[in-house]
Parts: sequence; structure tokens; C-alpha cells
Amino acid sequence: MGTVADAANKEANGSSHIDKKVKVVFVLGGPGSGKGTQCANIVKHFGYSHFSAGDLLRAERDSGSENGTMIKNMIKKGEIVPSEVTIKLLQRAMEEDGNDKFLIDGFPRNEENRAAFESVTGIEPEFLFFFDCPGGNGEARLNRNQNRDDDNIETIRNRFKVYMESSLPVIEYYNSKGKVHKIDASKPIDQVFEAVKEVFSSHEDKVAA
Repeated sequence: MGTVADAANKEANGSSHIDKKVKVVFVLGGPGSGKGTQCANIVKHFGYSHFSAGDLLRAERDSGSENGTMIKNMIKKGEIVPSEVTIKLLQRAMEEDGNDKFLIDGFPRNEENRAAFESVTGIEPEFLFFFDCPGGNGEARLNRNQNRDDDNIETIRNRFKVYMESSLPVIEYYNSKGKVHKIDASKPIDQVFEAVKEVFSSHEDKVAA
């Protein structure tokens, strides 16, 4: 479980810890890894709430808030939104949700994201799922699903390269703590979820009836 601070200490310590004990699982995987499908399965079978960092940012972008324009411009340029903005959105989503178990999908994107999340929220994840598509399987999957032309294929390859370069330090950090569960996402969906269920079983979570 992540540690949490008393509400009265929020301003005093300069952080904004969540006011309830929560269990957080990070979910990372490159384009075409199928992590969204697996997150939906985890929600259904294990009772987690699922928050996609990208979805939260896009919703904020479209909300008309003061951060919306800044987020819109950064997403358009393919830049990573400042950590504090994404963390604030994730905190708000967890606070407003009645659950205490959360899948955070597509975050942390880089080492700075990771360090800021733990520092600001006081939460260290239970573990991290890394859905790996070895041998270009993720790229092939995207091409099949979206009928990509040659120009877009190059864009996809660049997305893979950028993703791995930014995410690898995060994966290595948590791997050094024994918290990374690498899943071969190139297998059929049902087989991938069987591997996911084994991880939850090892963490003593029970499948919902």
C-alpha cells in the first residue's frame, strides 16, 4: 500500500499526498502492445479502477481549463506534459474515485515522472507491468489495425524509439527493486491475460467471482 499523509500536513510539507491508503500498479507498454485491452481485463477480474494518463490529459485539454491550451499545444508537438500537471490530474482522479486500487496506464513516461510522482503523492507502486512486444510485433499490429501508409510507418517506428528511450530508465529503476513484471504481449490476448493473472495471484489478489 502507498503511504498517505494527513490532510492537515499537506501544505506544511509542500506536498499533496492522497488522503487515503491506496494500491497503485503502473502499466507500461509501447504502441501496439495491447495494454489497454489487458487493463480492461484487470478492471473486470480484479476490481481495479483504470486511469490512462493520456486520456486524463486529453480530457483536461478539452475542458477549457487554464491548463487546457498548454496541454493541447504540447500534445500537438509530441512533447511530454510537465509531470506536475499529469500528477495533479491523477491525484484528483484517485481522490474522487471510491476505489482504493488503481491501474495507472501510460505513466510514468520517464524517470522525472517517476521521481515526481513518488515525491508528490508519497506513493510507491506495488509493482509495474511492462507489456513487451519483441521483434517488431507491436509495429506490425498497429499497421494491421490502422492500415498505416509508408509515411505513418516511419512515424510509428519513431514512436517506438522515443518510448523505449524515455521509459527504459523507469523500468530499470523498478526492476532493481524487484517490482517489474515483464509480459510477452506478442502472444494471443487470452494467453497474455493468463500471465497477468499469475502476477496477481503471486500478490495474493483474488479473482472476482
